[in-house]
Amino acid sequence: MKQDFVLNSESGRYTEKSYRRNSEHMLPVVDWLADLPETVAKTEFVEVQFKNTRKFYYRNVNHLPLEKGMKIVVEGNPGHDVGEVTLVGQLVLLQMRKNHIDIEHFEARAIYRLATEADLQRAEEAHALEHETMIKARKIAKDMQLEMKIGDVEYQGDGGKAIFFYIADGRVDFRQLIKVYAETFRIRVEMRQIGARQEAGRIGGTGPCGRELCCSTWMTKFSSVGTGAARLQNLSPNPQKLAGQCAKLKCCLNYEIPTYEEAVAKLPDRRTPLETLTSTWYLFATDPLQGTVTYSTDPRQAVNLEIISAERAKAIIEMNQRGEKPDDLGGKHTTIEGSEVGYANVVGQDDVHRFDRRRGNDRRESRDHRERRDNRPHNGSYDRQRRDRHE
Repeated sequence: MKQDFVLNSESGRYTEKSYRRNSEHMLPVVDWLADLPETVAKTEFVEVQFKNTRKFYYRNVNHLPLEKGMKIVVEGNPGHDVGEVTLVGQLVLLQMRKNHIDIEHFEARAIYRLATEADLQRAEEAHALEHETMIKARKIAKDMQLEMKIGDVEYQGDGGKAIFFYIADGRVDFRQLIKVYAETFRIRVEMRQIGARQEAGRIGGTGPCGRELCCSTWMTKFSSVGTGAARLQNLSPNPQKLAGQCAKLKCCLNYEIPTYEEAVAKLPDRRTPLETLTSTWYLFATDPLQGTVTYSTDPRQAVNLEIISAERAKAIIEMNQRGEKPDDLGGKHTTIEGSEVGYANVVGQDDVHRFDRRRGNDRRESRDHRERRDNRPHNGSYDRQRRDRHE
């Protein structure tokens, strides 16, 4: 992206520097304040990202000319670490407030310098040990019969410390485990508990939609997902379809909740039946996005289903409240299978038993062929030829 796009107010530019990936895993994020010097001068705080989605905020005490995407050396605990600048300027303050960080009393660690080739080489050598360390750490925890799982290991840039991310259902006493890790790997050990969603975000993968997992690309924090989100969207309560790779409900169930809440608010009350001159109708199913409702003459099962619009249902409810009853619902009659509903069942177009019928036809054709062969009239010459061939 070589061309700069200047805003109409000339308050900023959409440049190559502002359009940069936070890391090799994260999706591109547009920093629309990247080219405004006054926004950078407002704060010394800098957002720095390390492995996967781990981020922290540091103070640029040496007033280095930092830009998004630079590799820098920051203060560690102890030692130093190597990270990547993901945000500078005024947007850092907005992110800190969003993450509920008290800016006035926040004691940020310092940024030492820009990373040199020696710093990057040492950090790369330390990161190369992470997978082997994780495998050994899992075996040690299993031998000690601890109810925990080491999900990931992250080495510090100087190689003197490692963070062991683990998953556990309950409280785990890992004081002896830390001693064993320190003696085995000869490093300073820090244990950090994470959840199943955080583990999926660190490992990464591809979702059923065909894209990278949201938790490993653009999501920075996780919101709770309840089964009410699936019921609101009329999704099938199938755990295998609703659960993600973390074995929890998919985060994307929350994406369309505001749209469905707005659509559901326009539907009639489920508990209110409709009275007509011929029958009493009970709400059987709803389609919030289509704005239609399906009514049945039986409150417990699908009988004489009719589809009408939500506006028509509310109009009939108002008529019933005035003591009036329409002749009928004036909707579209349908069946349980939905043969007259205005949509096509794409899955049902190909019957799953079509191959069985095909095999049955093949067997029937073979049987008919054998019967025709056995009932075929034979003459003497054919019998002599067959006898001679056998002899």
